[in-house]
Amino acid sequence: MNNFKILLLFLFAFSSCKTDKKTTPEVLNTTKPATDFVIAFGSCNNQNLPNTFWGEIKKNNPAVWIWGGDIIYSDTEDMAYLEQNYLKQKNNVDYMNFIKNLDVLATWDDHDYGVNDGGTEYPKKAEAQQLFLDFFDVPKNDERRMQEGVYFAKDYKVGAKSIKIILLDTRYFRTALTDDTETKKRYKPAINTDATILGEKQWNWLQEQLENSQASYTIIMSSIQFLSAEHGFETWGNMPSEVEKLEKLLISTNTKNAIILSGDRHISEFSKKEVNGLNYPLIDFTSSGLTHSYSNFSGENNQFRFGNVVSEKSFGILKFDFENDTVLMEIRGENNKLYETISQKY
Repeated sequence: MNNFKILLLFLFAFSSCKTDKKTTPEVLNTTKPATDFVIAFGSCNNQNLPNTFWGEIKKNNPAVWIWGGDIIYSDTEDMAYLEQNYLKQKNNVDYMNFIKNLDVLATWDDHDYGVNDGGTEYPKKAEAQQLFLDFFDVPKNDERRMQEGVYFAKDYKVGAKSIKIILLDTRYFRTALTDDTETKKRYKPAINTDATILGEKQWNWLQEQLENSQASYTIIMSSIQFLSAEHGFETWGNMPSEVEKLEKLLISTNTKNAIILSGDRHISEFSKKEVNGLNYPLIDFTSSGLTHSYSNFSGENNQFRFGNVVSEKSFGILKFDFENDTVLMEIRGENNKLYETISQKY
């Protein structure tokens, strides 16, 4: 009898040990950050090349897709040709399926604007703007039909939190860039403090948007890079006074948790800067190359780079965890492969 009791005690102890081992990973799993809201974005999409990403992007369950510019490639002053290229992308079956039940926001860059590296001098900008808005079925009475430039903002309420998405127009008002005749770089920083990227009207609008915002997070879609400024291509760094102006505006309006998104470069990377006066680091998340990328990229300076440059075709994902005040930012590509990631606590 005593032997039987001993056997029962042994079996009970053994089963208890097994239960403890099973519960350990379950407890750990509960600590994984939740995703309360997902934004996906990308740029540089040639309508004549295969785009295999729409299904892969969808796997991340985004609530919003942001076009960061170069929705199509159509450098032209022929508006019939520009319209034809927009329609080709709009009628792409995979794209049509992708945007079903998905909120789509957008700004343009140079190749869908109509001219490479183009700015305010482009003579067809007003007509191109209407074709851009047609692509998104923007109603004829929408304010974007009446204003100059495609800048726009939209707020999203998620429980007790809110996200403001601001889409800047870096083309319509942008004054001439300064050619670099001294090095092999294309452009150099302007000395002229009157040089502008956004123009007076858009700056005033942006200030009003930020002053009147109570958003928990502010996402600013710029199209061209904001922080990376040493490569000599298009960047806010070509107009240093404009960089300073935006940083000061974020500080003076007490803008919470601003993240800048950009494209244009055919590479993807994170840039991160500690701005005196902001209580969080300013991140510029570049995602560029939906259909083609700078595959022979061999390196360039970027004092603010965080992590590695991705020169493969890719798209960007932002995952908001409101409980932990954290945003997980991911660069993903073929087969939803994760290339680079950064988790920022706010």
